[in-house]
Amino acid sequence: MRVWRDLKSFVHIQGARTLLLTLFLYGMGTGILAPMNAIYLQNSIGLGKEEITSIFAISLFLNMITTISVGFISDKMKHKKRLPIAASLLCMAGLFLYMSADSYTSALVGMILAVSPSGLIFGQLFAMARNHFTSKAPTIVEMAQIWLRATYSIGFFSGLLLGANLYLLATFQGVLWGNLAGYAALCLLLLFYQEVTTDSSAQQVRSTATEPFSLLMLLAILLLSCSDAIRGLYLPLVVHELFGEPRLMSYMWSIQAVFELLFMTAAGYWAAKYGYKPVILLGSMFALVTYIVYSWSHSLTMFFVVQPIYSVFVSVLYGVGMGYVQRMFVHRAGFGASLYIFISQTATLIGYHLPLFINGVTPNIFWIPAGLITLSMIIMIYVMVNNKSTHAHHAPSA
Repeated sequence: MRVWRDLKSFVHIQGARTLLLTLFLYGMGTGILAPMNAIYLQNSIGLGKEEITSIFAISLFLNMITTISVGFISDKMKHKKRLPIAASLLCMAGLFLYMSADSYTSALVGMILAVSPSGLIFGQLFAMARNHFTSKAPTIVEMAQIWLRATYSIGFFSGLLLGANLYLLATFQGVLWGNLAGYAALCLLLLFYQEVTTDSSAQQVRSTATEPFSLLMLLAILLLSCSDAIRGLYLPLVVHELFGEPRLMSYMWSIQAVFELLFMTAAGYWAAKYGYKPVILLGSMFALVTYIVYSWSHSLTMFFVVQPIYSVFVSVLYGVGMGYVQRMFVHRAGFGASLYIFISQTATLIGYHLPLFINGVTPNIFWIPAGLITLSMIIMIYVMVNNKSTHAHHAPSA
């Protein structure tokens, strides 16, 4: 079977296991804090919805500037791993400040220093990985990227479970120390990782491994990411409001880990066979179903039931979506990876603010991402129909 053959080749490539472990531990460190962050600001520091939103928005905006700026210059750098190493050290320093925060201002300063440098991490890790596998295994570059992204997700969801238990054992301070340990592990592993520095290695990829530039498709991905950002920030708050248990969100999200590696792998092969745009459109339908359930249901059981359904969308957005954007800029691995992260960050910045038009923290918030998903699907259908019409028009007549 092709998937097992590719997986076997993947794990035996020199440096692949180090990259897998790096992304797993980084994902775990991130996952430990992610669902607890907004609740920490609300319960431990006593901030309101508007203050929490502004802290996330300001730190994210600075992260966006860092990400896209580095994207423009990183392809000219021979050694990219210096960027995530330096960023992880700065994030650790920011977390120390965040731990001792007792007001809006101190929380904001800590969050800025803990989050803004991370724009140097995620995109550059995948730029390094693309160069690595393009040089050592060009036939499985796209699937290697997807498996690495799936490994990050598995680490993230493992972190969710670990974070829930750290919260029980050591309250929010234990959660923050767990997040800091993730950055420390990332820094240590990168010091031992032997980076592939082949100049313009992406040029070795066949011309068929590219996607034409499409501003409309980038907009569609932006809208999809917007909807996911709203869920990421507000679902923990809604679950806490409805059911009163902060750790429920960690258990709920961790259900996705069981399915995500499978779904990401399947989506990667579907994209290679049927095209990237149809697979992204299909994944969007699963998200729409999930948001409707969130909006209508007040049942904890239903919230858990739709997690595997939403996992299909997340697998497509983060696996296939990232690959699609990178393939638009296949000869500029650093910029392509940074652009995808920048789109996600822009979507998050927008997504944080849209629910402010709805009073309180209620399930009605999720009608907003449902609308964004619908608009994105309309754009994708238009692009695919237009492309099909253009190809038919240019096809040679019999």
